Amino acid sequence: MHSVKLPFRKVVRSTALVMTRLRLRECYKWSVESPCLGLQLLSLGQRLKRAVRCIASAPRTCPGETRSPAVLTPPVQQGAKARPLPHAQCAPCQTPPGPRACALFQACSCRPDPGRGFLQPRRSSTRAAVASAPRHEPVTEHGADREAAVAEECGEEAVCVIMCASVKYNIRGPALIPRMKTKHRIYYITLFSIVLLGLIATGMFQFWPHSIESSSDWSVEKRSIRDVPVVRLPADSPIPERGDLSCRMHTCFDVYRCGFNPKNKIKVYIYSLKKYVDDFGVPVSDTISREYNELLTAISDSDYYTDDINRACLFVPSIDVLNQSPLRIKETAQALAQLSRWDRGTNHLLFNMLPGGPPDYNTALDVPRDRALLAGGGFSTWTYRQGYDVSIPVYSPLSAEVDLPEKGPGPRRYFLLSSQMAVHPEFREELEALQAKHGESVLVLHQCTNLSEGALSVRKRCHKHQVFHYPQVLQEATFCVVLRGARLGQAALSDVLQAGCVPVVIADSYILPFSEVLDWKRASVVVPEEKMADVYKILQSIPQRQIQEMQRQARWFWEAYFQSIKAIALATLQIINDRIYPYAAISYEEWNDPPAVKWSSVSNPLFLPLIPPQSQGFTAIVLTYDRVESLFRVITEVSKVPSLSKLLVVWNNQNKNPPEESLWPKIRVPLKVVRTAENKLSNRFFPYDEIETEAVLAIDDDIIMLTSDELQFGYEVWREFPDRLVGYPGRLHLWDHEMNKWKYESEWTNEVSMVLTGAAFYHKYFNYLYTYKMPGDIKNWVDAHMNCEDIAMNFLVANVTGKAVIKVTPRKKFKCPECTAIDGLSLDQTHMVERSECINKFASVFGTMPLKVVEHRADPVLYKDDFPEKLKSFPNIGSL
Repeated sequence: MHSVKLPFRKVVRSTALVMTRLRLRECYKWSVESPCLGLQLLSLGQRLKRAVRCIASAPRTCPGETRSPAVLTPPVQQGAKARPLPHAQCAPCQTPPGPRACALFQACSCRPDPGRGFLQPRRSSTRAAVASAPRHEPVTEHGADREAAVAEECGEEAVCVIMCASVKYNIRGPALIPRMKTKHRIYYITLFSIVLLGLIATGMFQFWPHSIESSSDWSVEKRSIRDVPVVRLPADSPIPERGDLSCRMHTCFDVYRCGFNPKNKIKVYIYSLKKYVDDFGVPVSDTISREYNELLTAISDSDYYTDDINRACLFVPSIDVLNQSPLRIKETAQALAQLSRWDRGTNHLLFNMLPGGPPDYNTALDVPRDRALLAGGGFSTWTYRQGYDVSIPVYSPLSAEVDLPEKGPGPRRYFLLSSQMAVHPEFREELEALQAKHGESVLVLHQCTNLSEGALSVRKRCHKHQVFHYPQVLQEATFCVVLRGARLGQAALSDVLQAGCVPVVIADSYILPFSEVLDWKRASVVVPEEKMADVYKILQSIPQRQIQEMQRQARWFWEAYFQSIKAIALATLQIINDRIYPYAAISYEEWNDPPAVKWSSVSNPLFLPLIPPQSQGFTAIVLTYDRVESLFRVITEVSKVPSLSKLLVVWNNQNKNPPEESLWPKIRVPLKVVRTAENKLSNRFFPYDEIETEAVLAIDDDIIMLTSDELQFGYEVWREFPDRLVGYPGRLHLWDHEMNKWKYESEWTNEVSMVLTGAAFYHKYFNYLYTYKMPGDIKNWVDAHMNCEDIAMNFLVANVTGKAVIKVTPRKKFKCPECTAIDGLSLDQTHMVERSECINKFASVFGTMPLKVVEHRADPVLYKDDFPEKLKSFPNIGSL
């Protein structure tokens, strides 16, 4: 006899419940179609629970004789005939309860049979009796005695079953899963599917881009004037005032409506389309034009668009004023005044490409518009409000109809060509005189008069009896004349740019399209009307290399800003956006440089939006000849700068060896001496392999007056502007009107256009440009004259970046007190004269004057404030 004690009642009870619930769940899984089997397993669970209660109430003994696995018979109602519940057909456990018995019981546990369900019960005719047995009997004193009797009879089998269950199912089981009827399952699955589809549909309508809605709103087919609300304009409706010529962004534009935008994008609202009629029911306009519909669609599809009028910064009416000719001026103005947010036209934008009408053809829209911004296609200097209005091109319909493949730059069949038909007779006479003088190199085309009926005269041009296809003929010319007609703005400008022909604009006071951001000097030639007779001579003076660049630039302007109505609309909004968010404005290079120019050159790290790390430090390059004493003083002072990473001495004396290693100052950073093969000033700008930092400090061997604080501050400023020359000695270039040439100025002034590289920070990339990419013969000229290498570097950096230098700290005096006229090149009497010649020489080679004159100096914070020196980051900043 083995005595088995169960002190952990709750543990045993939980184990039995776990087993029961797991069995019930598996039974439901394997025998959905056999409800009697689930009922049998439920009865088995009830028996186990009662066995647990009676076993846990007192110690039980387990007889040692061999028994079959227990079948716990539940109590039955009085009068009912009870029979044992058939169990799985398993081999009997032949060992007493214990770990081994449990193992044996697991080995003979019931297994599912795919053909018969989860259990394989013996056939019995007592299913009705089993079904009639109570499933939940309340625990009473009488019931407890009865359960104890049953458990005493087969306690060891129950213990074995419970222990086996605890081994096999050593986890917490989930709550009992009730059996679900098939029709209920179908109901819940259908309900879940409907809810899921509703959530998906809600998400699509909530997060789908607004462009779908907006594009459908501005579709030509759907937005006919017949399908929109009708608004009657009484004869006495208010009319806005005439355009205020004094308006500027700070006076007539409400920037507070734009507010803070993390994306730095203005929001544009488009008014809904309405049909305006007068007192007699006559429409003010029939429909919006195809071009204006494309314009509204482009805006609604862009990132600028918003359908919330309260979030809008800019308002665009759906009233088409692109072409003034068919407009009823008074009624159109009254319609504008009816807009809900008009407010004297504040923050409203009107697009007009063809202003004015006969006979005078004004250069701005005649519709009274008060403070509204105007994107106009024919502005003159008299009607254009600088910094407020936007000059846009006149769109050419041929851009969409004719596909002109890009033609490479270079000389073409005709040097100068004129293809406009409606030209003033005086201009026509001068053009014909040029043609007669220069022969076949000049071609003047006229409107064809001998075409057959049905031929498109717009696409044809004639010279005598020869017919040319327009605009294809424009690709045969190097320069194309763009004359003013009845209006200043001409669609011919767009056709000329598309053909890659350099436009020669002869229209006094004309504001070229997007001139606020586009550099038209790179793509066109503007000639005054009074010099039209000399236009051929003027064009011949342009170098061939520059002509090729202008041809490429002309084609790029068309592709980027003239090609479509969408391009015109987005460029206009971008210009206004740059005014409102100037800190996020597009740079000059982004507006004007074609992709080929941006990416064909060597990858330049300067224009990445990064600040060089402070931990990298800078490399100091000291150019010297034989001034050893002052050289050592410079090395000692520069070595005190915390950000110094390496010091490189360029020994430019081939007749004398540098000092021995033991004589050099002992400093905390690596010091290396480079001996050059020739005595050249350009040696200081060679891209030595020893330069591992981005920042380079070029310093002469006689600059002994700069303190470590001044040098450290200069490096910190350069980190903020790594694409500029940041230096200490400032210089200026001036135009000498008497001599009619440039002049070098070293007097102490507040203006600077250069900083001498005798003490200046710059990016090491410019060493590469100076050595290998310097234009013309500047580098050789500098080496031959032993002068102006610093001016050449200033020209190079300014030409590449288009930016001015930065002078740091107030010091202006940099003369070496110990140096004599024999020691330094700059003390020679002819030095200043040569430097003026350098400026004129370099300006001639570069073809322009890239230097920028500024009145600017960078000083440390608290430099002149009355604070203790300990509170200042750079206390020893020096003086004049």
